[in-house]
Amino acid sequence: MNEIRSAVGEKVKLPQGYRVEYGGQFESETEASRRLLILGAGVIVGILLILATAFHSTRDALIIMVNLPLALVGGVAGVYLAGGVLSVASIIGFITLFGIATRNGIMLVSHIRHLREAEGVTDLRQAVMQGASERLAPILMTALAAGLALVPIAAGMGKPGSEIQAPMAIVILFGLLTSTALNMVVVPAVYHAVGHKSVLNSGSVVDAGQVGTA
Repeated sequence: MNEIRSAVGEKVKLPQGYRVEYGGQFESETEASRRLLILGAGVIVGILLILATAFHSTRDALIIMVNLPLALVGGVAGVYLAGGVLSVASIIGFITLFGIATRNGIMLVSHIRHLREAEGVTDLRQAVMQGASERLAPILMTALAAGLALVPIAAGMGKPGSEIQAPMAIVILFGLLTSTALNMVVVPAVYHAVGHKSVLNSGSVVDAGQVGTA
C-alpha cells in the first residue's frame, strides 16, 4: 500500500476537489491492528493491576512485568525473520506471549516469596538462588511443551492456509526462547537488587531513629 500510494502520488494528478481513498482488506486490517494495539496496552495495564492486587505489592508486580520486554525481544526477532511484517496475527501472538511470559514470572516470584515467608529462608540471596533453581524445571517443562507444539505450525510459514497461524506461532516461539532463558537470570537478579536495596533503606531508617532517640 505504501508503494501504491507513492506511485499514485507521483503519477496521478487529480482535479481540484478530488481525492483518492484506499479501502478494502487494507482498511479492515489497519483498523483491526489499531484496535488490537489498544487492547494489548489495556491487557498489560490489567495484568499489572491484577498482580499488584494478588501479591499486595506493586514492586513484585513490576518485577514480574520485567518478563514482557524479555519476551518482546524474541517476538520482534520472530517478526523480522518471518518477513518483517507486523500483521494482525503477529499482534495476537504478542498478546498471547505476554500472558505466557507473565505466568513464568509469577511462578518464580511467588516461590521466592513462599521461601521467605513460609519456609523461613531469611537470607535474600539464598531465597532467590533456591527459588530460581527449584522453579527452573517447571518453567522449562511448560515452555518446551508449548514450543514443541508450535514448531510444526511455524514451519508451515508460506504455505497455503498458514497466513494467520504461522506468524502467530513464530512470534510466540521466539518470544518463549528469550523470555524463558532470560527469566531465570534477569528476574532473579532484579528481585535480589530491588530487595537488597529495600533492606538497606529500611535499615537506614531504623538506624536514624535509634540515633535520634539516643
